[in-house]
Amino acid sequence: MASITFKNNPVTLLGNEVKIGDSAPDFTVLANDLSPVSLADSKGKVRLISVVPSIDTGVCDTQTRRFNEDASKVENVDVLTISVDLPFAQKRWCAANGLENVQTLSDHRELSFGEAYGVHIKELRLLARAVFVVDANDKVTYVEYVSEATNHPNYEAAIEAAKSAQ
Repeated sequence: MASITFKNNPVTLLGNEVKIGDSAPDFTVLANDLSPVSLADSKGKVRLISVVPSIDTGVCDTQTRRFNEDASKVENVDVLTISVDLPFAQKRWCAANGLENVQTLSDHRELSFGEAYGVHIKELRLLARAVFVVDANDKVTYVEYVSEATNHPNYEAAIEAAKSAQ
């Protein structure tokens, strides 16, 4: 399992660690209208999955904005931002920040994504900061478990991986 810290304190990740070359595990999360969303809903496209502990924090805000801005310039890429924030809070954050095309998804109900991708932080019931790129054939082509949850991911490497997964 990946080893991460949260504010420099070690935490326990639950679920299955995902590696490059794996078939992307399916999951069910909730859209802002409470409808279920799974990996299959974006089949045939490259998915850049941006995982954040809480959208209401500075690093998570920056990560969400950056991936959505940068990836919007790459054809055939869907950006999925997943956290355990309630769908209502995610929708409010998007509205307050003037972001209409950001796809935020909530894993609060079942932690289906957190368990499937090994990012569920046991001690906090949050998701660890991570980035995954899944190609159009549902193969994982990029994985980054950010070692300190309050740090930024490698934006450039993830965007390049999304471009290469075409």
